[in-house]
Amino acid sequence: MEITNQCVVALTWVLKDTLGEELDVLADPVEFFVGGNDLLARIEEALQGHTAGAQLDLHLEPEEAFGDFDEELLFLEPLAVFPEGIEEGMSFEGTALPAGVSADARREGLYTVSQIYPEHVVLDGNHPLAGIALRLHLQVHAVRPASEDEVERGSAGTGFFRVHAQGPASRTLQ
Repeated sequence: MEITNQCVVALTWVLKDTLGEELDVLADPVEFFVGGNDLLARIEEALQGHTAGAQLDLHLEPEEAFGDFDEELLFLEPLAVFPEGIEEGMSFEGTALPAGVSADARREGLYTVSQIYPEHVVLDGNHPLAGIALRLHLQVHAVRPASEDEVERGSAGTGFFRVHAQGPASRTLQ
């Protein structure tokens, strides 16, 4: 079966930055819905017409992946409003940000604690891969028709490589 919109593909991949540093490896096949919210548009476009067994090497510029780094998504917040034991690298859903965090911080998306100072915390609303050009080696392990439920949801249900808008031109990977 050829890959088209509204089918499900089982993929593995190796994701690297342009210097060749490995950022992520998906060693066991995971199913993704093509034509919905599971994959980046550039990946879906590249997969079109391929079949099981195909291997693709993609170069993704930041605007094709997770957007450019946006300094306006950095917020310096009082450490006192955060729970005890907060650590760098912890993430907060925008809807679960503590009371007292700047009203300028959107209440959608994901924020990562990027730095902790004695009195302040730096929250970063950028995707961790924002501003980075990526190299992606994909392998297609299987292709099947999507179920009615998957078509209705626009997802194979993995939630693994789901794309969410974060402002006018940026995206996040969860």
